[in-house]
Amino acid sequence: MHIGAFILAAQFPGQGQGEALHRAVRSAEVAEEAGLDSVWLAEHHFVPYGVCPSAVTLAALLLGRTRRIGVGTAVSVLPTGHPVALGEQAALLHVTSGGRFTLGVGRGGPWVDLEVFGSGLAAYERHFPEALDLLLRWLSEPRVGAAGERFAFREVAVVPRPDELMDGAGRPPVVLACTSPASVLLAAERGLPMLLGMHCGDEDKAAMVGLWRRSALAAGRTPDEVEAAAHVSAGVVQVSDTRRDAAETLTKALPGWLRQGLGAHVTVDGRPRSMRDPLDYTEMLCGLHPLGTPQQCADRLAATAERTGISRFALLVEGSGDLAATEQNVLRLGHEVMPLLP
Repeated sequence: MHIGAFILAAQFPGQGQGEALHRAVRSAEVAEEAGLDSVWLAEHHFVPYGVCPSAVTLAALLLGRTRRIGVGTAVSVLPTGHPVALGEQAALLHVTSGGRFTLGVGRGGPWVDLEVFGSGLAAYERHFPEALDLLLRWLSEPRVGAAGERFAFREVAVVPRPDELMDGAGRPPVVLACTSPASVLLAAERGLPMLLGMHCGDEDKAAMVGLWRRSALAAGRTPDEVEAAAHVSAGVVQVSDTRRDAAETLTKALPGWLRQGLGAHVTVDGRPRSMRDPLDYTEMLCGLHPLGTPQQCADRLAATAERTGISRFALLVEGSGDLAATEQNVLRLGHEVMPLLP
């Protein structure tokens, strides 16, 4: 079982953006000290839900500050950028880190980001498969050109080549955030592992894994490829002396952050949007994910792995909103929970 920290750089009420970023960086450093397998970095624009606008940039910083731990994006939002630019950055991090970088990509939402960066609503609604395929080609081929609806350019050399890693490893691992049957199918056809969100329970995640398996086999993927797919389950973790203490920590901090952060999202075309009730959402997260004593957290993770077939986890560690409490949460996750896992 592989346990990672999911880091949003969340700006809680009353905090500055620098404080949120400092906690994010420190959380990753402590994750390596605690023996975690990975850290996963979120990307958002113009909202306090997360104040990291470039997950690959923060990944570069953390890869330079660490020596062992894997660093991944969860996710880099593909419609707001150019897939070749993202591919170049991913290849650079893959080669210079010795293969410790994982590129997670996703479709994002119909947010004002699409207007600001000039990509437009079509990049979100129609062109995501084209962008994803171009990105995957960039990470796999020595020369790439394009003749699509959104991207068209003459053939150019891929520099740096991802396969220039000294040990002969290929492209950096790529995972795709999946929230719907259509995105599961997109991932399965391309043989990409899924990143499944923290709003999903075990039953939903098991169903998505089952759909991925059937779709991948139908698309011609081999049984070995299907069996080897390393899907990632996102969640929340809070390690405390009792489950009640853990739940109290999260119910005190998360609703204010969710209300402020989710409420700041603006749609690009003025379409109406609904927001989950922050307290109800917090209580739902507490019911879905590992909270409580180290043994309770380990039992919950083991149960999720058994029910879903997923053995990689990206767990939100900063739910308290406090730096010292977050560091303690990460340390307890690594030193007290992980030794109890298979």
